[in-house]
Amino acid sequence: MSEEAPKPICEDHVLKGRRLSNRLRKEVKLEVEKLVEKHGVSPKLVTIIVGEDEGSQMYVRMKHKASNKAGILSEHHDLPDSMSQDELLELINKLNEDKTVHGILIQLPLPKQIDEKTIISAIDPLKDVDGFSPANVYRLFYGEEDLSAATPHGIVTMLDRIGWDDLSGKQAVVINRSNIVGKPLIMLLLNRNATVTVCHSRTKDLPSFTRQADVLVSAIGRRTSDEDPFFITEDMVKEGSVVIDVATPHGDVDFENVKQKALCVTPVPGGVGPMTIAMLLKNVLDAYIAQI
Repeated sequence: MSEEAPKPICEDHVLKGRRLSNRLRKEVKLEVEKLVEKHGVSPKLVTIIVGEDEGSQMYVRMKHKASNKAGILSEHHDLPDSMSQDELLELINKLNEDKTVHGILIQLPLPKQIDEKTIISAIDPLKDVDGFSPANVYRLFYGEEDLSAATPHGIVTMLDRIGWDDLSGKQAVVINRSNIVGKPLIMLLLNRNATVTVCHSRTKDLPSFTRQADVLVSAIGRRTSDEDPFFITEDMVKEGSVVIDVATPHGDVDFENVKQKALCVTPVPGGVGPMTIAMLLKNVLDAYIAQI
């Protein structure tokens, strides 16, 4: 009997991030098993949290659980709010030199006494699985996508897997200009030949931009409950477009109405979130391959 064809990533106008994430995680697991058998060394991810932010603790637990399922060893350092910058730098240097460690992830935000840029820059670029180090940002600027930021890379991977890997002639609108999402995503979309427009809190007449978008990515994230009005409504979306909602936990996009008009739209939850975890695992695998 022939194998059953895999289910589509976009089905009934819904872009199934969780479905694709599970597929990618299986791919990573198989590749890890092959490489461990060949080299006798397991990939290892080390995470660091400074402080007691509940959201950070939850995200890191999810990352460790996913890593372990993929055959990736994991280690965690839970550090107090009082940690000094020098102490944190000392730990990072130790992990940089440890050949059994292949990925280092500093969970943001950091306490005010610690400079985020200094810490990120201190991580060995080969172990920077968040893709935030200056060296990896530079590589992305020149078209290299290994170890690029997980959330933006997850977004373009969804586009790639639905056949939108070449965006020549297509308009992409990104509502975000952060270092974590918006800026890396601009480069990833440009790598796929999109014409990219960036919108933000000071953009006037936002709907005039979103209505032109073949690919619309919204990462505003200011809805505090499900009762708040949506930022992206059906009348703001182009017919047949792909709409990516990055905002959690309540979403930016009026999902139920927009999906009737869009070619594909991501749900919240179940869209971009699972892809971020999957791309982190892919980054750990790529970092391991580069070092092993």
